[in-house]
Amino acid sequence: MEEDAEGMDRFDMEGDFEGGRFGRDGEFYYERRRERAPQTRDDALYGVFAEGDSDYDSDDGRRRSRRKRRRDEAEPDLSRPVHFQSAGKFMPSKEPEPEPEERPGLGAAPASASASAAGADDAAEEEEDLDLPTAFGQRIAEGARARREERARERETAARRRQASGVAAGKPAPALGSLGSNTKVAKMMAMMGYKDGMGLGKNEQGIVAPVETTLRPKNAGLGSVEGFKEPKPFFTKENLPPPPPPAPAKKEQQRWSKKAGAKKGPVLTKNELLAMRSEQEQDEQPTVVQKVIDMRGPQARVLTDLKGLNVEQEMEANDVPMPELQYNVRLLVDEAKADIVRLDGQLRREQEKVASLVREKEKVAKQEALQKCQLQVMEKIAGVLEQVRVDDTAGVLSLEGLLKTFQELKACYVEEFKMCSVAWIACRFAHPLLIRVFQGWQPLQNPLFGLEIMSSWKDLLQGDQAYDFSGDVESMAPYAQLVSEVILPAVRISGTNSWEARDPEPMLRFLESWERLLPPIVLQSILEHVIMPKLSAAVDSWDPRREKVPIHVWVHPWLPMLGQRIDTLCHSIRYKLSSVLHVWQAHDASAYAVLSPWKDVFDAASWEDLIVRYIVPKLKMALQEFQINPANQKLDQFNWVMIWASAIPVHHMVHMLEVDFFSKWQQVLYHWLCSPNPDFNEIMNWYKGWKGLFPPELLANERIRMLLTAGLDMMNRAAEGLEVVQPGARENVGYLRATEKRQFDAAQQASQYTTHHAVPGAAMADLSFKESIQAYAMDQGLLFMPRVGKFYNGMPVYEFGTVSICIDSVKRLLYAQLQEGIERWSAVSLTQLIEMNRKARQR
Repeated sequence: MEEDAEGMDRFDMEGDFEGGRFGRDGEFYYERRRERAPQTRDDALYGVFAEGDSDYDSDDGRRRSRRKRRRDEAEPDLSRPVHFQSAGKFMPSKEPEPEPEERPGLGAAPASASASAAGADDAAEEEEDLDLPTAFGQRIAEGARARREERARERETAARRRQASGVAAGKPAPALGSLGSNTKVAKMMAMMGYKDGMGLGKNEQGIVAPVETTLRPKNAGLGSVEGFKEPKPFFTKENLPPPPPPAPAKKEQQRWSKKAGAKKGPVLTKNELLAMRSEQEQDEQPTVVQKVIDMRGPQARVLTDLKGLNVEQEMEANDVPMPELQYNVRLLVDEAKADIVRLDGQLRREQEKVASLVREKEKVAKQEALQKCQLQVMEKIAGVLEQVRVDDTAGVLSLEGLLKTFQELKACYVEEFKMCSVAWIACRFAHPLLIRVFQGWQPLQNPLFGLEIMSSWKDLLQGDQAYDFSGDVESMAPYAQLVSEVILPAVRISGTNSWEARDPEPMLRFLESWERLLPPIVLQSILEHVIMPKLSAAVDSWDPRREKVPIHVWVHPWLPMLGQRIDTLCHSIRYKLSSVLHVWQAHDASAYAVLSPWKDVFDAASWEDLIVRYIVPKLKMALQEFQINPANQKLDQFNWVMIWASAIPVHHMVHMLEVDFFSKWQQVLYHWLCSPNPDFNEIMNWYKGWKGLFPPELLANERIRMLLTAGLDMMNRAAEGLEVVQPGARENVGYLRATEKRQFDAAQQASQYTTHHAVPGAAMADLSFKESIQAYAMDQGLLFMPRVGKFYNGMPVYEFGTVSICIDSVKRLLYAQLQEGIERWSAVSLTQLIEMNRKARQR
């Protein structure tokens, strides 16, 4: 068991504590813990086979002392003073004299010393050899001996190399850093003419080893070790250059005299320094300050400019006496200036702060006085309002007294009256009193009641406040809310229960009387909730065939007030009129009395559509039945048409007269002039009579004047004995020409059909393209008239019988709508138009 345990540690506490024992309670007590040897690298490497594991207190201490002594002998002693090797005394023109003594440089040891050191290392290693009984210990010892033999062989090899290079075995090795220690440099200098032992340079006055190191004692400063000889300086008295001649003593004394010091610059006082600085600040532009840290000296300096950066060097270059003292004095002066400037800036800031505080104090004092005044005013207003509240609670508050109280408050305290919204407080107290005053009031029967009272309250409550049109009761002005709560309910009740829309006068009288006192929001509420419902119901129940009072009598008075709201009524009125106009006849003049007042009320498109759809066709039929007989003329149909002259759009009226009246009138005039021996005086009176039947708006039309002038030209030609041309002859001839050309073109294009066909009449020189189409429609007995408000590609649309067409006068083409209600258009000829009308009549 002991052999198996050899080389193993025992894990017990015998070697850990001193004076250890177990007590009765089973606890372990000890005097102190035993110190263990620190674990070294050998311990970590070899473990239990490391040296001195068991003999820590005896053998290990001796081995450590031997190792320490050996290390101290091997390492150089850096505490010794440094010695420099001298090159001897020489002058630039003479050869250098060698120094009699030669000392080794710092760290350079003789060969014997190296050999002795190596021998000492070997002896130490031999001493350290221990008896290692185990086989592993024998292997360790053999390795140590092999290492010693290897180092011995290396030393012998190095010695042989030195002998081969020519170095004597008994002489010491060249010093470290010397010329002999570097063979390459020595060979290069020999090739350039250098000889061993001679100086450098042309005259051989230079030294080979300018600096020689000398070992100094450890931790010893210069000159601090007794008996240690300091190395000689590089420069001696003999080789130093001659010093400059000293300055006269008189100049030295003058340089440090008070007068000389005074010449260098004036002594500035604090006020002068601050004045100069303020002038510089006014003259110079503000610049960005950058910090410069000067770390060239023993202490770091922080500079804001580079003015005094090289002051010390300049002083040394100019040989200024005592530069250190001047530099210190200058620092003190600069610090004093900086302190003065800093304190002055601080003083200015404090003065500005004091001035600002003074101004703030004055401002606060003014605000305090103003607030005290406002507080007094508020206390007075609060006292008045408290008295009003007490009177209202006691039931002795009257409307006149309340109005007078608040009028006095507003007259005395205008701004506070607005700022504190006293008007709302007055409205709160006045509301129940005004309710009592207007209780049982009928505004439509007695519209003037309460006007003076509400006028006084309007002046008090409304003031400069603007009305709010948002309709929100909470956002109303005090007066508007008071009227909406006192006056508006009574008007709503009377208007809803007792007012009839066909009798607008009572409501109109009330609104005219209260126009100045009703806020816009209240007026709009009356129109929206009282008048418009009544008018809408009346229009819906209106029957044009049974009503004796025209509808415009009780609707038109509301036009200025209703504005855009009338559009909804106009739509219902047009529908009512359309329902009765389809059975209307031209001889019934009542339709004109009902319809004409709405010409300027309806929009232009709606009015024209109503007239063209229901009025113009009936008037055309009347003109077509009208007979012109100079011997027995009856004007009934003509007068029916002329009644509508101001209501029908002018272009529709002119076209109707031209087609259905002037064609007959010119034929009658032609036959009369062609009769034998016509009475021109009678014809002239007949002409004047017809011209007098036309209203001024028609006589002002150019087309009507041209048609009348055509009749007058016929009369002039007949009076002069010239041939009178039959009216319409030129048109008929042009039509025949166009027909023949169309037939010829159709024969030409029979084999190749195109969508674009030339319209007959395009080649006529006498008639325009539109007039030719119109003449053709008249010849076929078809209606030709424009459709109001309808366009196709920017061209107006006309009715050609039952087909909608548009005329391109530039290209002389005719386009037709293929199907009603569908925007499909195609270029057609007049023959195709006639066929389209024929098919429409068959359907």
